[in-house]
Amino acid sequence: MTTMTKDWDRHVADAEEIARGPGFRHLRDRILELADPRPTDVVVDIGAGTGLLALEIATHVERVWAIDISPSMVDYLRTKAASAGRQNIEVAVASAVSLPLVDAFADLVVSNYCFHHMDDTEKHRALREVRRVLRPGGRLVIGDMMFDLSPDDPRNRAVVAEKVRAMLSKGPAGVLRLAKNAVRLGCGRWERPARAEWWTCALAAAGFVDVDVAVLAHEGGIAQARQPVRY
Repeated sequence: MTTMTKDWDRHVADAEEIARGPGFRHLRDRILELADPRPTDVVVDIGAGTGLLALEIATHVERVWAIDISPSMVDYLRTKAASAGRQNIEVAVASAVSLPLVDAFADLVVSNYCFHHMDDTEKHRALREVRRVLRPGGRLVIGDMMFDLSPDDPRNRAVVAEKVRAMLSKGPAGVLRLAKNAVRLGCGRWERPARAEWWTCALAAAGFVDVDVAVLAHEGGIAQARQPVRY
């Protein structure tokens, strides 16, 4: 899901192919492990896409609300949920910065590779929305890209170098993709991932407690936090 200009309705098949890969399945499993879903939980999945996270977590909880900005993604997820017999999944077309849910509604909010499509202002708005819909004591687990293009950080340099090598290894097609990404970056249309340090500060600023942010071996990381019991 994104508030940017990318037409996600045209990328359903691509998103599903990526979601079926081992890397994203491993990240999903790690998010589920940290989220510790409970049978009575009401869960919100922000940027649910084609359902990689929502379909699995639905087997452990009372109800899942799967939110995505793309109507085509939501239609695809609705059909997958029906084919899997997941009657406890509700879907909605909406943005992360304005969740169509009442206050103190959810026990758990999860997200997998959605937030890097938002700029920092939108990320802050989305985190405030998460806090609004979480019940006291509710949990938040977010998996996302966690690096930026600043060359001052060794991890940033390593992640960017690895991405460039991976693209160049694909030959002319990879070179073309690299060039396209450079154009998108120059036009301000590239993804906007944030460092782990940014996440730590942003979650604390939004009012969450028990904040823990860990980077993974690749480009990604996982942020965890909890809604205060009283707020």
